[in-house]
Amino acid sequence: MYFYLNMGEGKKLFLLDAFALIYRGYFAFAKNPRINSKGLDTSAIYGFTNSLVEVIKKQNPTHIAVVFDTPKPTQRHVDFPDYKAQREAMPEGISNALPYIDKLLEALNIPKLYKDGYEADDVIGTLAKKAEKKGYQVYMMTSDKDFAQLVSENIFMYRPGNKWQPTQTWGIAEVLEKFNIKKVNQVIDFLAMMGDASDNIPGIEGVGKKTAQKFIAEFGSIEALFANTDKLQGKIKEKVISSKEIGLLSKKLVTIITDVPINFNEKDLEVNLKDRKKAEELFLELEFRNIGDRLFSSDKSKQNNNQFKEPFKESFQKDSQIDLFSQSTNNLKQNKSLKEDLYLICDSPSQLDELIKNKLNENMISFQTVSSDAERDIKILGISLSLGNDQVLYVPLNNKHYQSYIESLKKIFEDKALLKLGYNLKKQMKVMQSIDIELSGNFFDLAVAHYVLHPDLRHDLELIADSYLSVDLNNKDIVTNKAKFDFATLSTDFQAKWSSNRADVIWKLYPILNEELEKERSKDLFKKIEMPLLKVLCAMEIEGINLDIELLKKYSIELNNELNENSEKIYELSNTQFNISSPKQMGEVLFEKMNLVKKPKKTKSGQYSTSEETLQKLKGKHEIIDFILDFREIKKLLSTYVDALPEIVNPKTNRIHTTFNQSVASTGRLSSVRPNLQNIPIRTKRGMKIREAFIAKEGFSLIAADYSQIELRIMASLSKDQGMLDAFNNGIDIHSATAAKVYKVGIEEVDRSMRSAAKSVNFGIIYGISAFGLSQNIGISRSESKQIIEQYFEEFPAVKEYMDLSIQKARDNEFVETLYGRRRYLKDINSRNAVMRAAAERNAINAPIQGTAADIIKVAMIDIANKISKEKLRSKMILQIHDELLFDVAPNEGDILKSIIEDCMLNASSLEVPLIVDIGEGNNWLEAH
Repeated sequence: MYFYLNMGEGKKLFLLDAFALIYRGYFAFAKNPRINSKGLDTSAIYGFTNSLVEVIKKQNPTHIAVVFDTPKPTQRHVDFPDYKAQREAMPEGISNALPYIDKLLEALNIPKLYKDGYEADDVIGTLAKKAEKKGYQVYMMTSDKDFAQLVSENIFMYRPGNKWQPTQTWGIAEVLEKFNIKKVNQVIDFLAMMGDASDNIPGIEGVGKKTAQKFIAEFGSIEALFANTDKLQGKIKEKVISSKEIGLLSKKLVTIITDVPINFNEKDLEVNLKDRKKAEELFLELEFRNIGDRLFSSDKSKQNNNQFKEPFKESFQKDSQIDLFSQSTNNLKQNKSLKEDLYLICDSPSQLDELIKNKLNENMISFQTVSSDAERDIKILGISLSLGNDQVLYVPLNNKHYQSYIESLKKIFEDKALLKLGYNLKKQMKVMQSIDIELSGNFFDLAVAHYVLHPDLRHDLELIADSYLSVDLNNKDIVTNKAKFDFATLSTDFQAKWSSNRADVIWKLYPILNEELEKERSKDLFKKIEMPLLKVLCAMEIEGINLDIELLKKYSIELNNELNENSEKIYELSNTQFNISSPKQMGEVLFEKMNLVKKPKKTKSGQYSTSEETLQKLKGKHEIIDFILDFREIKKLLSTYVDALPEIVNPKTNRIHTTFNQSVASTGRLSSVRPNLQNIPIRTKRGMKIREAFIAKEGFSLIAADYSQIELRIMASLSKDQGMLDAFNNGIDIHSATAAKVYKVGIEEVDRSMRSAAKSVNFGIIYGISAFGLSQNIGISRSESKQIIEQYFEEFPAVKEYMDLSIQKARDNEFVETLYGRRRYLKDINSRNAVMRAAAERNAINAPIQGTAADIIKVAMIDIANKISKEKLRSKMILQIHDELLFDVAPNEGDILKSIIEDCMLNASSLEVPLIVDIGEGNNWLEAH
């Protein structure tokens, strides 16, 4: 049950736990950091400012203060040196934000409070108790459960919400209910018994939430528990007795101090927002466009004008009592959507014909389709068209004018001279093809343009519109229920408003992103590779691939039998029955019952780690490990491919139609979803069987074409290392050549193990492998692997020079580039955090190589598609998986298609060494590969 603050008269003090809110704000944008035009990460500042503004505007405090920790050690650190010892270093995005947060608090006349030797918790606790005595209602704004111990009749916890739950206010009743206790001060005993992994407080060994609640119900306090251990039995008795000293220390550590030597100066804490100019100057510097208006405006009606005047909207609205903290910060922006009179619903063919006449004066048009939500049976409902000037025409395709509208729309979209602007154009193309309209000419896809410019960010149109135009496209009527709503169930007026807003925003964003592409010298990459590729991918998705469902059904039975055999063997070897799929139960069996490791690794949640990496390191310790790894492989194959693939075969085409993501991987690589065909294991016999299920269409065969060692060839070309160039140019196996140099033997003396080690080094170098990593990969000591790497760089000195130069360039520019100008931005390359900096350095070496490989195969795909079309072949390109292409080959077209593939793939790029392509043919993917 949620309670909302009393808005009546009286003194109301808000005490904000600074770092809790700053970290919360920072990590809220972890997947899509807010970076302003100066390159400053404003995520933490923006998140914190939003929290502050919402408190001031919605809760109307009379007094307010923000309380900080200081770097000085506290008594807790003296009593227990490991207190918070596992905490990671403060992210630079936060440390860089602190000076701006100082400026913000100064501009808003909000005091910043702290006391050396004490934590923010203690300062808040002390001030809360002092304020309560002076008649204040006090709200401690934090999500830290430790503060619950301070709650009283007039002291409350104000817990910020998130996308899963709204803001909550905890009073006495809520605390007693949440902790299942009878007195508020028992929160301290509860926390002391359980311990706290985040603060590194040990607690009582073996005591979790339920046991702590049971002990408090029976004994009342931790001291009473230790005084009555004779009433306990079994192992828990031993654990409690042995934990007495650390348990009492834990209680001292979790107890918030309420007598910190700090004054409560009421006058200093009064809310005073008179200095608007200083605050707005800071917001302007930070590029926070609307926060000032929200903070200083008294007209609340302006903040929520994105509601449609529709009878259906009520079924989609949120409960009006849900607090704003539970909503996206984008929903707090001013909405600048089209006015009702600036979009028009087309009611006659003559209106659309008039637009066609007008388009002759323009060289481009923006559009947004509206379609039903059923992906396997796309049904277009309408389309919005914009020629700029805030005027948009929505053409509904569910009325008597359907055929006339289609004929007119064909004239627009098949006009090769007209530039088409859109968002997620590949999907739009497929929707349009469902009504027999082929998009011709040139395109500009905003999602792909934004991806080329900002590969590490998200590319939702809502976020792009927010970032560049301060426009809020988030429609609260549907955005909260995306999984359930279908546009077919919504009114024509709603469809018109939704799509017209997007068409209008697309039009306005085009010149901005186009100019940015020019400025960043990325226009050629976008125009010559990414946009032509868009149509190629669309055709591949529509074509799909055949699946041998009967083969997979039989294979499912075979794998399930293997799974059952493995399970029985695991039960036999462990001498117990348990849920093998449960990491928790697996960890308990391996590390408590079987004691395979003395000090097993644990996860952040405190349970034993049974990850793939952990189990691989245990191979050889006990034969059960091999059976567990086998069990997991079989289980994954069944759930991800063998049983799952037949379920997604399209009933109309009887083929699988994957979706290629062109704007996801920051390296430039394509990925695929529904299904993900990039990760089918090919190095195991079981994985190979999955490829056997992908078959040619009836009467056709399959061709697979794969670049050989393309990343190593790119490394040779970029580094210009003579040793690598000679090997590739003379057709010598690169791994054998490397082994010969590293081990200082003749190439004819290189054995299998030497070549294998050299192969690990060759590919590992590209990814910045360490001596430790190499030792793990090939099973040798760290000193041996260190020696091999040193020997490698001695024999291939230009490779080391290239790597060092790549890192230096990245430090200077904070980005690296492929041969085609694709950029990968590395904001952590100059970080003071060694772990983050090292990761950026590895990317500085790898991104140009992996990105160039991705660009090369994209160029090849475009050229192949063009030649197939020019030759009017019936054969089709149907799949791309990293460096491999797959084709359905029509009878009598094999030779010409192989010639096209080889020519286009070999000539996709001019490197210092030749590209090599392996081409195979068969009835299924396994045979062809």
